[in-house]
Amino acid sequence: QVQLVESGGGLVQAGGSLRLSCVASGRADSYYTVAWFRQAPGKEREYVATIGRSGGTYYANSVKGRFTASRDNAKNTVYLQMSSLKPEDTAVYYCAATRILGTLTQRSDDYAYWGQGTQVTVSS
Repeated sequence: QVQLVESGGGLVQAGGSLRLSCVASGRADSYYTVAWFRQAPGKEREYVATIGRSGGTYYANSVKGRFTASRDNAKNTVYLQMSSLKPEDTAVYYCAATRILGTLTQRSDDYAYWGQGTQVTVSS
């Protein structure tokens, strides 16, 4: 079992930056790929980014060039650096982990472990 805890959310003005963290505990050595999803009020959950165990990344078009995923395997921590934030980035952000190897999957159904989410609010 793997537990994920996100942190780093908050209120920021448009154009600002935030860095989210996702710390894994439990059988953290068994997780390979981590993704970030977000859900705005009244909207479906949306894919944001994926980072593989070796650091390969994939991003949704809506955040490409503005968001950067990274990880520190020694600390069992994945980060999402968000820059040039827009009001439409406002959402609860979730990290999720999967044991699936060899693909930077964007499918939420592929992720077995989820954090509780952290709120990001971008004011205009």
